[in-house]
Amino acid sequence: MTNRKIQMPREVYIDPGIIHDTAEICKSLHLDKKFLIVTGSHTFDVGAKPVIESLEKNDLEYDVIKVDNATEESISEVEDLITPETTVLGVGGGKVIDVAKLSSFNQDVYFISMPTTASHDGIVSPMASIKNPNTSISATAHSPIAVIADSEVIAQSPFRLLAAGCADLIANFTAIKDWELAHRLKNESFSESAAALSIMSAHLITDNIANIKPNLEPSARIVMKSLFSGGMAISIAGSSRPASGSEHLFSHALDKILDKPALHGEQCGIGTIMMMYLHGGDWKAIKNALMAVQAPTTATEVGIAEDDVIEALMLAHKIRPERYTILGDNGISREAAYELAYKTEVI
Repeated sequence: MTNRKIQMPREVYIDPGIIHDTAEICKSLHLDKKFLIVTGSHTFDVGAKPVIESLEKNDLEYDVIKVDNATEESISEVEDLITPETTVLGVGGGKVIDVAKLSSFNQDVYFISMPTTASHDGIVSPMASIKNPNTSISATAHSPIAVIADSEVIAQSPFRLLAAGCADLIANFTAIKDWELAHRLKNESFSESAAALSIMSAHLITDNIANIKPNLEPSARIVMKSLFSGGMAISIAGSSRPASGSEHLFSHALDKILDKPALHGEQCGIGTIMMMYLHGGDWKAIKNALMAVQAPTTATEVGIAEDDVIEALMLAHKIRPERYTILGDNGISREAAYELAYKTEVI
């Protein structure tokens, strides 16, 4: 039997204004040689600027690189700037953090995750999603050594992103059902503790729906804490199984089909409604929860054509053939796909 290590961040800060303490936190972790701030053009002002101020105030050396997409190309550009002394600070949304995570992993240096939005659970997990010309792949990287999530900055980001983060967490309900199914039918290894933590993260959202509102720092904190525990479930499982099942395969299929996909969390939320229906679960409760956090529940709301939904449902089982879900090995027919999307009012 091979030993498997569970990677967790050493320190986690989810607080208002914490971004201004970046330098102090890095010093306490004995990471104060040189920093590479990986950020995006949108997140430079809200995220990277306060980080730069904090580093300059403490006379710490840094470089900045802006990336706009999570591609192999962006990763090599970032890697070119990394030296053995570098600590990579990923300051931005999901794409920025994925690039920072993988380039630091490839170069074997520490990485600190500093999300400016709470749009999906990749913020703390050891997985990264990278786009290749015709598909997006999930790559194994490492967990951040620390997470510095400024709930004030996150609360000011567009509410659509926070709602997408909630939808990505609600997707855990079907991801766990798929994982249990694969465990029963395919004898796939299953972790009770990872599954329990994943479901708890989803419940943190559904039980707090009344408290999740635009521009509210406590709302951002709830979602961020849920995304954090969801990411921990992935670390414990050593795979994205606790947070990614048939609903994510549907979303990845849409990414393949569409020129301009909707947000990852939004697509996963819509997928969760349909996959819960296939599991014979309470899909209406999923739909209501999504509506309550202002996440979309229909194809029209995200500008996706009916045909593309049906196409994605038929293609989903081929995305990761090794990952068994309710869609089975052969997927579903066009008629069944139409019926499913129609009955759950997605189309």
